[in-house]
Amino acid sequence: MDDFQTGLVELLPRLRRLARVLRSGDADAQDLVQKTVERALAGRSKFRAGTRLDSWAFTIMRRIAIDEGRSAQRWDRVVSPENEATARVADAGQADEDLRADALAVRRAIQALPDDQKHAVALVLVEGLSYAEAAHVLGVPAGTLTSRLVRGRQSLIQTLSAQGVTG
Repeated sequence: MDDFQTGLVELLPRLRRLARVLRSGDADAQDLVQKTVERALAGRSKFRAGTRLDSWAFTIMRRIAIDEGRSAQRWDRVVSPENEATARVADAGQADEDLRADALAVRRAIQALPDDQKHAVALVLVEGLSYAEAAHVLGVPAGTLTSRLVRGRQSLIQTLSAQGVTG
């Protein structure tokens, strides 16, 4: 494997983490990661050496998520969405019952955010990108990103406090 492929492999855990924020189902998140890696490999010639591979791959993932989201909205008009009886659970081996419940509450709260806030929260708070890097990935000015992030944080705090989630 060359440096590009090695970097992409090393990026997989972060891509999975971001995908779980952008997609409510684990299978859908894995599909999003796979599509992102496929598109990154196919578009390898467009990657400029010296730029950040993570930002480039996150941009690819975000664009795929937006495109699929639009398609899903059209599909949801025809097919009814999941009901509460089919809700997902976290991996039992990851943490004890209370931590899993809190993690699921946080995940649901993030997924409930408007897309602009959800993407800002995912890139800055979950993935640890700087404001400037996240703004570049999202294609917005840094001030706009900051505003979205503040609103997203406030919404998360309110939602999680109302549910009794601490920490």
